[in-house]
Amino acid sequence: MKQIDNRQWILKSRPHGSLSINNFTFQETKVDIKKLEDGNILMKNLAFLCAPTMRNWMDPPSKNLYPSIELGQPILAPTAGEIVESKNDSYPVGSKISTLSSWQDYEIIDPKLRPLNLISENLTPVESIGKFGLNSLTGYFGLTKIGIPKSGETVVVSAAAGATGSVAAQVAKLLGCRVIGIAGGTTKCSWLTEEIGLEGAIDYKSENIDSCLKELCPDGIDIYFDNVGGNILRNAVQHMAKFGRIVLCGQISTYDSEQSASGPEDMMRLIYGSVRMEGFLTRNYAEEFSQAIQQLQHWEEKKQLILKEDVRKGFESLPQNYLDLFSGSNEGILVVSV
Repeated sequence: MKQIDNRQWILKSRPHGSLSINNFTFQETKVDIKKLEDGNILMKNLAFLCAPTMRNWMDPPSKNLYPSIELGQPILAPTAGEIVESKNDSYPVGSKISTLSSWQDYEIIDPKLRPLNLISENLTPVESIGKFGLNSLTGYFGLTKIGIPKSGETVVVSAAAGATGSVAAQVAKLLGCRVIGIAGGTTKCSWLTEEIGLEGAIDYKSENIDSCLKELCPDGIDIYFDNVGGNILRNAVQHMAKFGRIVLCGQISTYDSEQSASGPEDMMRLIYGSVRMEGFLTRNYAEEFSQAIQQLQHWEEKKQLILKEDVRKGFESLPQNYLDLFSGSNEGILVVSV
C-alpha cells in the first residue's frame, strides 16, 4: 500500500463577516506513504473537535500569534485518531493519539512540529477531544491556574452554558465559590441554576447586565472568566472587586465578524482596583493534562460534574456542523465522529 485515498475539506475563501458554507470546498486526493520521513507518523483521523477558535485561523496572516490557514489547504482542527504507519519508535502503529491535525482522513505529522498526546486506554477518541479534551481542560486550567479561586469568593462566568464556561463554573462551585453565570436565553439560564446549581444566572439577551451584576454581586466580582469579550467584559470590569482576577479565555463575540476584539474602556478601573487581567493557552499546561483529566473523570464519576457532549456523525457534514457553533444549536462540546 503506497497511496491512500484521502478526503479533505479545504479553505476555499476567507470569510468576510460571518462564516459561510461557501468558504469551504470538498476534494479527494491521495496520501503518498513513501513520503513518510524518519521520525514522522501517518495518522488516521477518527474524530474532529469543533472549536470556536478555529474561526480565527481562517483569517489572513497578521501580527497575532495564532496560525492562519492557507487558501487551498485543509482546515486546521484538534483531532483524535490512530497511528497507521510510523517511523518513530515513541509512537508505534496502533497507538491512539490526539493532536492538531486537519479536516482530512489522513495526515503525515512530524511530532516535533505538532506534539502528539497519547490517549489513555480508558478513553475513546471521541472522549479524548470531547468530554475530557480541549474545552474541558481550558475551563479547568483557566479557572485554577489564572483565576486561582479561594473558597467563598464570587466568580462570574460568561458563556457559562457552553462547553468551556460550564466546566469553569462547575469547578468554581466544587472549590467552594459562589458562582454567577451569564448565558443567552431562559433555557440555558435555567440549566445553570437548576441543573448545576449556580447561585444566579443572567440572560444577556433580555436582561440588563450592569443592573444584574450590581444586584447579584454586591461585594464585587473576585474572578471573572471571560469567554465572550465585548460589552459583557466591559460591564464586568466595572464590578470587579479589589485584587480581582480576569481570566481571558476567548472573545466569541468577535470571532465570526470582521471586528477586532476590543478591551475595557476604563483602564484606570483596573489600576485603582489592583485587578489582574491575564490571557492563557491550554497547551501552556500540557505536562499536567493527565492529572487534570483524572480529576475531571473523578468528579464526573461522583456525579459532581456534568460534561455535555454533542457528537455528530459523518465526514461529509463537517462544515455544516461547525457552523452550528455560531448559531448556538449545539448542545455541549461539539465533536464530529467518523
